[in-house]
Order: sequence, then structure tokens, then C-alpha cells
Amino acid sequence: MPRERKSSGRGQRDLTVKVKSARGRKMSSTLWLQRQLNDPYVKRAQADGFRGRAAYKIMELDDKFRFLVPGARVLDLGCAPGGWCQVAVPRVNALGEKKGKAIGTILGIDLQEVDPIPGVDLHVLDFLSDDADDLIKGWLGGPADVVMSDMAASSSGHKQTDHLRIMALCEAAAYLAFDVLSPGGTFVAKVLAGGAEGDLQKILKQQFTKVANVKPPASRSDSSEKFVVATGFRGASDSAQVG
Repeated sequence: MPRERKSSGRGQRDLTVKVKSARGRKMSSTLWLQRQLNDPYVKRAQADGFRGRAAYKIMELDDKFRFLVPGARVLDLGCAPGGWCQVAVPRVNALGEKKGKAIGTILGIDLQEVDPIPGVDLHVLDFLSDDADDLIKGWLGGPADVVMSDMAASSSGHKQTDHLRIMALCEAAAYLAFDVLSPGGTFVAKVLAGGAEGDLQKILKQQFTKVANVKPPASRSDSSEKFVVATGFRGASDSAQVG
């Protein structure tokens, strides 16, 4: 008679998923897929209906700094797939569901089309184009209160090159923020630790009253990413002096 297996008494365990290497798949891809399948934030995002685990990064940053408030005008640069926009919708009251609270506006732009998100105005736009700032303020109906960016340059496979690329992208996003932010506004962007972020920090400290560098819990511990949160924008007249 087969012996009955005793329960540990801990209930059902989450089992670690191991991914077999398939023919033609690089080991790095296999490890990435295995990490995704076992990532608690990936599972949580699927359960909560978010489009990616990155949603929890902006959620945790906003819980700490409180910049997504009812009535805020928010610009999300490189918004695909839309997780940050999803988080912003209820927090700025974009759908008007919080009675008696101001209704916010969310604009998401990206180089590719993004599936519709209720409460979000989505446009295909290269934010580096000459007329981007005017288009953005027109779509928002005025200057932004928050400019946020989770953008990352396409990977070259060379760590130092990738670091320089993402820092250049972040600096470009900051200069756009100087053009579209209202006084007192907030700039939030992903950066990579690695030594090239000093210039960006100097620029931001000239233009904002406070600049913080944060690694939210949702960022993977083995990742060099962190986020800069610059609050209290001094105003466009000051930003014009930067260069």
C-alpha cells in the first residue's frame, strides 16, 4: 500500500519555474524568461490587471513623494505598454470617479501605438521633435504638473554604451520637462547607476528645489536602475539659463 505523503502544514507553495533552453535560444534569454516567470511583481501585475511590473515602481514612488494628485496634468514619456498611465488614472482622478475632487489629465506619448487606456490621451510622437513641446501643451490643455519617464534606450549589449545611451535619453527628457512643466512641477525618470549621471544631477539641482534618488522595492535588486525624483520646478525662466 503506498505511503500517504504528509502535508507540511504551510498550504500551497509557489513553485519555482525552471525553463529549459530551447534550440536557438540564448542562455541569457532563457534566464530572463525564467526570472520573469518567477517574479512576484510579474504575477501581481497579471492579477491586478496592470500591463507590466513597472506599474509598481511608479506606485511606490508616488506613495513616497505624492506627486500624482487629483487634478494634476501628467505627461508620460515613452509610455508603452501603459502601466504607469494605468496607475496615474485613479490617483489624478482622470475619470472623475472621486466626487468633489479636481479631474486630472494624463497624456501618454510613445514612438509606437499603445492600446487604449480609459482616462488617458495617447499619441504617437517623438518627444525629440522640434514641435513636441507645443503639441504636448496643446494636448494637455496647458503646462504639465508632472513629467515622468520610464524610457530605456535599446540595448547594444555593451554595458557602458547602454549606460551612456539611457543617460542621454534621460537628459533629453529633462530638457523637455523644462519646456512643458509648470512652476512647482515634478520630474520623475529612470536612470542607471554607473558614473555618467553627475551632469544630470547638476542640471536638475539648478532647476528644482529638491532632487532625490530612489530605488523602489519593485526594482530588481540585481538591476542598476534607480529613479530620480525632482520636485519644486523653479520655472521656465530659470531653465532657459541652463546649457
